[in-house]
Amino acid sequence: MFTGIVEELGRIDSVQRQGDSAVLRIEGPLVVSDATHGASIAVNGVCLTVVEHDAAGFSVDVMAETLERSSLAAVEPGSRVNLERAMRADGRFGGHIVQGHVDGTATLRSRVPGERWEVLEFDLPPALSRYVVEKGSITVDGVSLTVVSVTDATFTVSLIPTTLELTTLGALRQGDVVNLEVDVIAKYVERLIVAGAPEAACEPLSDGDLDPGREHRA
Repeated sequence: MFTGIVEELGRIDSVQRQGDSAVLRIEGPLVVSDATHGASIAVNGVCLTVVEHDAAGFSVDVMAETLERSSLAAVEPGSRVNLERAMRADGRFGGHIVQGHVDGTATLRSRVPGERWEVLEFDLPPALSRYVVEKGSITVDGVSLTVVSVTDATFTVSLIPTTLELTTLGALRQGDVVNLEVDVIAKYVERLIVAGAPEAACEPLSDGDLDPGREHRA
């Protein structure tokens, strides 16, 4: 699990295409400082498994499913990526619950600069719109953000100077594609409502069962 607080701005060193999959070599000395084989690192919001690493960076396998559902299919040597290690059980929860499972992609429509911040507007895929609410949480390329406004087709977020400087979002241009992960709690709530309440596993209580003076034995 992750929290959407980017730890390091990494760089793609190499991309090896292997049919419908790929191997990425990523520069990220901070996130590999305590890495082990099999560790999880989020790359632009995608949870990937470390297969090789050294002091400078790490390599990951990216399968067809990930390439089809995320923007990682378009990365090239030199591309910058947001990196975050999986959260430790005793760590500080700085953002929100992020699984690293991309729900879809979106395109940057516009960015409006302010004195020290910017407002970015993205397309909102129809299949995800019901999970996005004003002042709710959303993950954009692995960055935990608060939704400023939302319509059926778009949403906006405000970026503070730190986010603009320390993540890839500061360099996004109109038309660029980003990974989205909506709030997993909203998806679980929807699933429970659609499934309906299960039937009671026990018979209804009788009046005698509710009598406080009645003796009960196992």
